[in-house]
Amino acid sequence: MNSNFLWITGSSRSGKTARLVKQFCNWVVSESGAKESYYTKNRGQKNSEIIPKRLYLHQTEPGILALAANDENRRDLADRIVTATEGKYPVRCKTPLGFIQDEVILFWPLLIESLKLKAQFPVRLRPETEQELATKLWRSQLDEEALRRMGENEYRLVRRILDLLQLAAYSGTTCESIDKILVSAAAQNENNINLEPEFIVSLLVNWRNWCLKRGFLTYGIVTELYGTYLLPNPIYQQQLTKRYQALLADDVQDYPALSRHLFELLLKGGAVAAFSYNPDSVVRLGLGADPNYLEGLSTVCQQETLTQPAFSCLSDTLTTPMLDLITEQTFGLSLPQTVQSIQTTSRAQLLRQTAEVIVKAVKLGRVQPNEVAIIAPGLDAIARYTLTEILTKQNIPVEAPNEQRPLISSPIIRGLLTVLAFVYPGLGRLVDRDAVAEMLVVLSRRVSPVGETGGAGEQGSRGAGGVGEENTFSSPPSPSFPHIDPVRAGLIADYCFVPHPDKPNLLPVTTFDRWDRLGYAATTAYSEILQWLEEQRAQQEMRLIPSPISLLDRAIQRFLWNGSNLSYDELAALRKLLETAQHYWEIDTRLRQTHTYTDTKTGEHKDAQRGNVSKSSHETIADFIQLLRRGTITANPYPVRPLGPQANAVTLATIFQYRSSRRSHRWHFWLDAGSPLWAKGGAATLFGAPFFLQERRGAPWTVEDEQSAEEQRLRRILADLLARVSEKVYLCHSDLAVNGQEQLGRLLPLVHACVSIVPEPAGV
Repeated sequence: MNSNFLWITGSSRSGKTARLVKQFCNWVVSESGAKESYYTKNRGQKNSEIIPKRLYLHQTEPGILALAANDENRRDLADRIVTATEGKYPVRCKTPLGFIQDEVILFWPLLIESLKLKAQFPVRLRPETEQELATKLWRSQLDEEALRRMGENEYRLVRRILDLLQLAAYSGTTCESIDKILVSAAAQNENNINLEPEFIVSLLVNWRNWCLKRGFLTYGIVTELYGTYLLPNPIYQQQLTKRYQALLADDVQDYPALSRHLFELLLKGGAVAAFSYNPDSVVRLGLGADPNYLEGLSTVCQQETLTQPAFSCLSDTLTTPMLDLITEQTFGLSLPQTVQSIQTTSRAQLLRQTAEVIVKAVKLGRVQPNEVAIIAPGLDAIARYTLTEILTKQNIPVEAPNEQRPLISSPIIRGLLTVLAFVYPGLGRLVDRDAVAEMLVVLSRRVSPVGETGGAGEQGSRGAGGVGEENTFSSPPSPSFPHIDPVRAGLIADYCFVPHPDKPNLLPVTTFDRWDRLGYAATTAYSEILQWLEEQRAQQEMRLIPSPISLLDRAIQRFLWNGSNLSYDELAALRKLLETAQHYWEIDTRLRQTHTYTDTKTGEHKDAQRGNVSKSSHETIADFIQLLRRGTITANPYPVRPLGPQANAVTLATIFQYRSSRRSHRWHFWLDAGSPLWAKGGAATLFGAPFFLQERRGAPWTVEDEQSAEEQRLRRILADLLARVSEKVYLCHSDLAVNGQEQLGRLLPLVHACVSIVPEPAGV
């Protein structure tokens, strides 16, 4: 045990991060206020004797490496360190994967030399692009027979195989050794991948080599390069220990096993270190984290346990009774008044009554919106839309942290993609009548420079028929509402849209016999859209549009940004679209530079001779549109925290999202309390994750193991959530799930053991 290494253990919100920052301040600032360096061992003295060394604040001095489990926690940790030290010390704050990625890019020349790679700057593949390129590369090998044996569609099978590479890299396993682990693990496992392990390894090795030849880096490839080639390199080890003399690692229970190898190297190099560990907050266990292996590092550290929560919470009084009710099925035991239930027959009633309780509490001033969290094991589109719609209509904003939804689910994104099909040739088959109508609605939200009126009046005079008989000239329409409503957009699409496989077209509004019934605002807005599309088509023919990204930016500036009142979610979707498109065309440019093209029939990537066209621009655009239309979940844009009224919002999140964000609230609403998903890993557990844990490397995953994992997962979830709520917990349960089946989940005894409330209508 070394006094220079501190291991802090505690439950959620017990002050571990604050203790971590305090320990760092103790290292750099003495009690007298003199600036001193980190405690380092004197080679001429015993290990227990330490002496302070004065810190010289120069860029050439070794810095501090601070790590956090995810990006949101990283920003919080960085803010705390800067505030506590007034920003006087060179601190580099990263996530484990972010640090690994930076190191691989920084020492890329070393990898080029050792692996004999082509000297080119690496380009990182985002998950959606990785999925598409891997699918095309493997399509000729993943035939119908392979898909039938797997029992999965092509998308899920490719994703599972790619996840195996990432899990193996996190555990320090080389790509070539994956087959040995799969053979051992599948010996008694009924849920194996049903493909030959050697075949899987051949696919992954082919994919890795194909990417390295072109300078592409994925999360899995980056991690494997770091753990297999960079970290064992003596030159890199020497440079690493020279660069850092202190290490701070927060929430190491969510770090991959490879992180321990990095930590041990830094500690061996003489760096001082402090770690925080929370056994109840293991969130990424099925996503590559190895908490038990990381906990083994505590044996060489001075250990400190934080038992007293820094904030008031319900974990002390509720965790044990709840676990007893669940595990022992104790009858007659009731929960205190701090736990209440909302019980209905159907899930639709449950969603509405849950929203009514929140609305009433906010209207009466009992709680602020940012003090309420709705947590569910899984949020379907119906629940998300219903809760958001009811609360926002009552001027209560809703925030979904780190929301993972397909980009194509946004109407604005669908409308902008349709714009591409009207400007670039060869995309007519991607446009239909409904897409045209939606595009008109989306692009007509901008406030027209013409001082027209009649928008609001027209929208109100539609009646049941949809189109008003008279033009009413009152106040101009609100920027939040389109000049062309869905009914008028449908009429225009019916009469003015001309389908064509190469050049779809929109005719003037006068083509519609009764175009005067559309109204002045809708007619003017449509004419502006039509004129703008003609201008862009003409510029595209003259090659005056640099790229489709420029066209998307023009459409956003012209119709959405200028004068429109975009919500925070819409702005995030637009940023996500532009970042995704920019990345997609960056990858396409690299593929063209390497003179490759994709055979659309076989899906194989082949080298093209210099001077040949690798892939036409409209094919690239078509692939991009189809990629998003398949429901691909793109990477989140660079995070921007909401400001103003949006910051005072109700949190709506899944269990994984909420626990990952490390947030806390006064009131919790546990949605679908009777769902069996509370004890399941769900999307937060990758296929094959247990096979790569260090303590059971390659061991079969049996039914008993699954039951034990569910017990531990449920215990950790309850302890973690109860530590993040200070006043009330509402168990929201409906007898029937959204699919009509009866809900008999593990938390059902808790629902029966607490007081049920009947919400009064809140006027929603």
